[in-house]
Amino acid sequence: MIILTTSAAAQTLSVIPRKYDSIPFKMSIRDDSTNITVIYTIATATTVGNYFQFTQAFSPVLVENHFYDIHLYTETVSGYKEDIFKDRIFCTDQDVNQLNESSHYELNEGQYTHYDGFNNTYTVR
Repeated sequence: MIILTTSAAAQTLSVIPRKYDSIPFKMSIRDDSTNITVIYTIATATTVGNYFQFTQAFSPVLVENHFYDIHLYTETVSGYKEDIFKDRIFCTDQDVNQLNESSHYELNEGQYTHYDGFNNTYTVR
């Protein structure tokens, strides 16, 4: 799963494609909540190791806590779509790094108070 933010600025994506000789290609992003699909044309992508790396600004801006389907493909002359990559996107502005124990995604971040009875302190999570 790819994690992106609600930023209007361009965001960098790194994906492992099914084939590497397919630049330029199209990227469709479908919002699972609204079923609205937006299609972008990616003209420049670089190969970094085994990854395609490219930058894209999303318009309309992605919505916080929504899931999206991402589909990268090329179109042939006859209109046939050849798949390059498919995955899911989750949009959040939280700092999420699964390798760091203290920065996992929290569903209720900032919505409740945690009481630690040993030192009589309250912390907002």
